[in-house]
Amino acid sequence: MGAAASADTFKDALIVLAAAGVVIPLFHRLRISPVFGFMLIGAVVGPFGLGRAVHALPFLARVTITDPAAIEPIARLGVVMLMFMIGLELSFERLWALRRLVFGLGALQLIAATLLLAGAALLAGFPRGAALVLALAAAMSSTAIVLQVLEEGGESGSRLGRAGFAILLFQDIAVVPVLFALSLLAPRAAGAGLADFAVIVGQAVAAVAALVAFGRLGLRPLFRSVARTRSPELFMAACLLVVIGSALATDAAGLSMALGALIGGLLLAGTEYGRQIEVTIDPFKGLLLGVFLISVGLGLDLGLVVAHPLPVLGAAVALLVLKLAATAPAVRAFGLRWPTSLQAGLLLAPGGEFGFVILAIAVPEGFLSHDVADPALVAIALTMIATPLLARIGTGVAARAAAIPETDPALDAHLAAVGPPRALIAGFGRVGETVASLLDVHRISYVAIDSDPDHVARQRALGRPVFYGDVTSLALLRRLHLDTADAIIVTMNDPRAVQFLVASARAERADLLVVARARDADHAAQLYRAGASDAVPETIEASLQLSEAVLVDLGVAMGPVIVSIHEKRAEFQAGIKAMAPGVEVRMWGGSRVRDAGAR
Repeated sequence: MGAAASADTFKDALIVLAAAGVVIPLFHRLRISPVFGFMLIGAVVGPFGLGRAVHALPFLARVTITDPAAIEPIARLGVVMLMFMIGLELSFERLWALRRLVFGLGALQLIAATLLLAGAALLAGFPRGAALVLALAAAMSSTAIVLQVLEEGGESGSRLGRAGFAILLFQDIAVVPVLFALSLLAPRAAGAGLADFAVIVGQAVAAVAALVAFGRLGLRPLFRSVARTRSPELFMAACLLVVIGSALATDAAGLSMALGALIGGLLLAGTEYGRQIEVTIDPFKGLLLGVFLISVGLGLDLGLVVAHPLPVLGAAVALLVLKLAATAPAVRAFGLRWPTSLQAGLLLAPGGEFGFVILAIAVPEGFLSHDVADPALVAIALTMIATPLLARIGTGVAARAAAIPETDPALDAHLAAVGPPRALIAGFGRVGETVASLLDVHRISYVAIDSDPDHVARQRALGRPVFYGDVTSLALLRRLHLDTADAIIVTMNDPRAVQFLVASARAERADLLVVARARDADHAAQLYRAGASDAVPETIEASLQLSEAVLVDLGVAMGPVIVSIHEKRAEFQAGIKAMAPGVEVRMWGGSRVRDAGAR
């Protein structure tokens, strides 16, 4: 018996590894999302796919997973690992900075989605209790799938990524009171009351406090002692100890394991070992996430779609539409543009893994029957499979809308009052603020555009002429009187956006002074080729200033230091000129270096 169980375990592991090593590279080559690939594989090899034919064709037992529960612990570990990695990329300081989005936007989205879905369920004839449970299950989105899609699209650090993460994190936190409320209100509940609720909340708070306290006091000494051994194996063991230990600590207190892993990652993010831990854990994350996605596919009973196509597919479509209707306005209310809000709505519209958990509890508690819960599970799974497609649609919507500038309505009033500015500043971060302060000193009028509405509001409160908008739009540049401006200063930190704006401004006016912030020498050469008058590489200037400080502090006279710095700057400039032949390259000290074939 034990040998048979062991063989089945290895067979399931082999199927998962075959999916990761053979099928997923094929999907990647076909430009199909691995998220869809893993879930499709789960549906095909699961008990509702090829597993149905095992009795008629016994050899299929070798290539199917007939017991989804066998891989469930590893699948849950995949979500735990993902949340731990997210914590490593954050910090408590960054999480505190996101509190408005987490507890504001997250709460608004979940409440709005639950109300809309519950209303639809009531209209469909479900009792109030059943309608509420179905709404709560459908309102949850998939943390694992959405964050994976955001990472694949390079959106993890964007405003879309921050908004999506905040909503998902609030949903993870809200799962605990939702599950407790189900047990408290269930028809078969045994008289649980407020005292029980207080005990559960107290346990949760105590567990989180103990976890944070241990992390603050014990994690740094632990990893310091492990690092001294210079053993990669011990370092990996310590990483897994923190991941699994923090997850089990919150699970024991009635919280989600994912929340514990997130806290563990946040605690380690503030240490000097964070980046090495991230590198050590990263290979496991992708594979374990694949197991989770396969487990979602295993629960997809396609037979219900065939037997009851209209109810199941109708429920899936209604779920997507109603969650989109709840999410997009909520995201818009927190300052994101409509295209980005629609993109977030489409990304978060599908259901999630916690919906399965809620439905699994709702049936034995007497809220729902299997005849209702099983089609609901399939509808949620179908929407999860559609996540990559919906994300691609959202990206297309945002790309098409990018050509339509959305600007601050106060901009026209300002321009009418003070007249056209002499300088335009694209991006008002630290670099843009420094440039603006020096323009103020020399009484040169300017208007600055930034895409962060919160930052714009803070700058406007200080009396600065900063306005919200997408400055890469040619229509907005024309509204800013680019035709009469003396200069445009491009200070954004997105290299592609900088290059696009430089080229657009140069195409609009050949005589315009275009000064741009560059990442490095290669980027500066690209900007010169795109039409920049000056491109200042931040890495080069930072290294030159650092070198100047070192030489002076070591006792070298200022005169020779200045000469050395100018010579090194000229050397860098010559390298940039070589990469951008045929264009005029300005020496930042004031002189010009011109290629023989320059215009």
